[in-house]
Amino acid sequence: MRDPYQILGVGRTASAEDIKSAYRRLAKQYHPDLNPGRADIEHKFKDVNAAYGLLSDAEKRARYDRGEIDANGTERPDRSFRRAYAGAGPRDESFKFEDDPFADFFGTGKRRYGSSAGVKAKGSDVAYSVTVPFAEACLGTRRRLQLSTGKSIDVVVPPGTRDQTKLRLKGQGLPGLGGAGAGDAIVEVHVDAHPYFTRRDDDIHMDVPVTLQEAVLGATIKVPTLDGQVAVKVPKGSNTGTLLRLKGKGVPAAEGKGSGDQYCRLVVVLPDRPDADLSAFVEKWAKNHDYDVRRKAGLG
Repeated sequence: MRDPYQILGVGRTASAEDIKSAYRRLAKQYHPDLNPGRADIEHKFKDVNAAYGLLSDAEKRARYDRGEIDANGTERPDRSFRRAYAGAGPRDESFKFEDDPFADFFGTGKRRYGSSAGVKAKGSDVAYSVTVPFAEACLGTRRRLQLSTGKSIDVVVPPGTRDQTKLRLKGQGLPGLGGAGAGDAIVEVHVDAHPYFTRRDDDIHMDVPVTLQEAVLGATIKVPTLDGQVAVKVPKGSNTGTLLRLKGKGVPAAEGKGSGDQYCRLVVVLPDRPDADLSAFVEKWAKNHDYDVRRKAGLG
């Protein structure tokens, strides 16, 4: 892999937030789901993920900047060792090299005086992102993810997942060096906004419009929830701001400990067009039923 800074299009002094922003932009641009059948785009997507996996890790980024690891996260041979022994003959048979003097740095050779001394280094983590609808994030879902290694796996998005939650998949990153374990896949979950649901802790809130007659006379209406519509009773004399609680219809709590609730805030909506009959009735009614809503609210 070439220089990760070049892949993400940022300078070496870029902040962590600059790197994250560049990654999100490129990951969306080169996501395989948006570019089906494009092998070149898929290759770029893998490079972007690998570059972000290195630069998003502060320790690995510092080691890369110091030249201790390469762009793939692989350990570089110690240069002082290379200078000391390159081209020099063995002092005696007990220290004679059978093969390339640097072979056991890469686990490919043995020295006569002992066993292999290959350098071990855990593989780099690789960052990915998935986007899920609001309701699926609340209730839990799965997403098929293609790894940079070419392997495809199902990622379990647990119930109650919030936007920008990071899921760690052990051993699904880049392979390690010298027999060391593979890195991890870090999957950041992005949750789409919902057109009418909002989340507060484990509760769901929404505004529900009702007609004038439903508010005054009461009614049974249907409202949406995370897992389908339910019937709700609107009490007689309801007003804008009246809250109806749907117990257990919120977001499932962690570790299966119940669920939050859903709160429906009623909003009384008049007809779109002026209605002569309604106007006449209200004019007649108002003559004997005056009330001051603004004074009650402290506005006058």
